[in-house]
Amino acid sequence: MTKQIAAKGLLAILSSIIVFHLLVITGVIPYQIVWGGRLQNVNQMLKFEAVSLLLNLVMVTWVALSLGRIQLKVNENVLRIGFWIMFLLFLLNTVGNLLSNNGLEKIIFTPLTALLALFSFRLAIKS
Repeated sequence: MTKQIAAKGLLAILSSIIVFHLLVITGVIPYQIVWGGRLQNVNQMLKFEAVSLLLNLVMVTWVALSLGRIQLKVNENVLRIGFWIMFLLFLLNTVGNLLSNNGLEKIIFTPLTALLALFSFRLAIKS
């Protein structure tokens, strides 16, 4: 897989995840199906979703930087470190999804986060 495919795949999936989290915040999607089904109330959901949105926006920005869509000079090694962090985050998220109390989250998001981990790994390694 090329770095270009991995980066574009990350952008597409992360953008979709941002939309998904906005739908959770607005109540279109019930918050009970996210975060392993462990959220107790709307206030807790808003805090978790705000952090998730922020992280996803940072990651989209990071990928856009690597693609040159944002004209800002960033050292290649710094970008790679960011992608290693993303890889570890998505790897842990995949494990969390496997342990989810919500079957839908387990079935849909486990392969999705595994794919995000794979894409991040591809961008983290040299060549």
